[in-house]
Amino acid sequence: MFLRLVADSFTRRPRRKLLTMAALALGMAVATAALSVSLDVGDRLAREFRSLGANLLVSPQADSLPLEIGGLDYRPANAGAYLPEADLGKLKTIFWRFNIVAFAPILEVPVQARVEKKDPGNPMQRAELIGTWVNHEVRVPDGTTYVTGVEKTNPWWQLTDGSWFKDDPNGLPHDGNRPFDVEAVAGKKLAERLRIAIGTNVELMEASVSPAPFRVHITGILATGGPEDDVLVAPISFAQKMANKPGMYRRLYVSALTKPEDAFGRKDTKTMTPAEYDKWYCTPYISSIALQIKEELKGTDVRVIRRVAEGEGNVLTRVRTLLWLVTFASLLAAALAVGASAAASVIERRTEIGLMKALGANSGLVGVLLAAEQLLLAFVGGGLGYAVGILMARLVGERIFGFTPEPKLFVLLIVLVLAALTTLLGSALPLRRASRYDPAPILRGE
Repeated sequence: MFLRLVADSFTRRPRRKLLTMAALALGMAVATAALSVSLDVGDRLAREFRSLGANLLVSPQADSLPLEIGGLDYRPANAGAYLPEADLGKLKTIFWRFNIVAFAPILEVPVQARVEKKDPGNPMQRAELIGTWVNHEVRVPDGTTYVTGVEKTNPWWQLTDGSWFKDDPNGLPHDGNRPFDVEAVAGKKLAERLRIAIGTNVELMEASVSPAPFRVHITGILATGGPEDDVLVAPISFAQKMANKPGMYRRLYVSALTKPEDAFGRKDTKTMTPAEYDKWYCTPYISSIALQIKEELKGTDVRVIRRVAEGEGNVLTRVRTLLWLVTFASLLAAALAVGASAAASVIERRTEIGLMKALGANSGLVGVLLAAEQLLLAFVGGGLGYAVGILMARLVGERIFGFTPEPKLFVLLIVLVLAALTTLLGSALPLRRASRYDPAPILRGE
């Protein structure tokens, strides 16, 4: 009988029911779109931010040890500590290994350079050689391989002409008239200064290693907008040969997907309880990933490139906050519309409510009956809103964020729960008033 009464009431006054469902559907559509985009936008934007470059810098721990006398720092500008290149595969074994998007070692070597000419009197000029990876295959301890390089960690390193060198770990220059098997790219400022062009052979000399010049073949011109515009970039194996530092590097750039640091993420780990520390360690904060890298690569100091990391966190937090505010505003608007509709419906049905009470229905039963009607409207409106919201999410995702959110079943469940709560909260006062009606004055027409 109860269900029959609810169904019969639901079919009467269709215009008011349609108005309530429309308000709920619109509010739930906005909520669905905001939730769908919000759930995917974090990972999407985090990956997009990786185009800004590395957010972690790894260097030898010895370089970070202070050497001050009388307030003056006596550490040399180019400290002599180096790190083993063979350990870099361990980066893909940390807890958040799948968040490590890319990494590239750097070895800088001061050199004397000149374009190879027949005239032996052509003077050499001071320059710098940077050894790194471009598309280098790294062997991970579990037997897998991973391809990474400076193109992913420093995407602003763009070639204005030509192509990158072949990242051959065995590539070393040959003597005599044999063809070159080491390639390099030249920064645009250095190319202008030394008149280097693509296809040019450049002689390099590092006097402390060998008085005989090395030779490289230029395959591209590099433009970064920074100091790298005045250097040569070549495979790190070649730089190691020139510096007589086989298998070593000086700095490592790491690009990692992270979660914006909140108050808990910035908390001092020394003051954390064991449970808090485990939670922090198992959350992809930039600081926790830095600690895990430091634990895996012994003798290193891992620093966060704060300008990049904090910029990412601020943007992600603001985008998510905006989406949540939009969701809250849509739910509030839907609740107000439902409340207005419920109040008008209760006034129209005063006689019906009075008759029900006169026939023996108590206040609780009347309230439950009216609430059941509203919940039925909520589920129908929530379902329609979810369908419309998925289309809105696709439109917003493609037009603004450049991706298409996938429909998720649990979002439907959340939307139905939100629709029910919004309806009950919006109609709470009208339903409470209806349950307290005194049937006698109503039936007398007062």
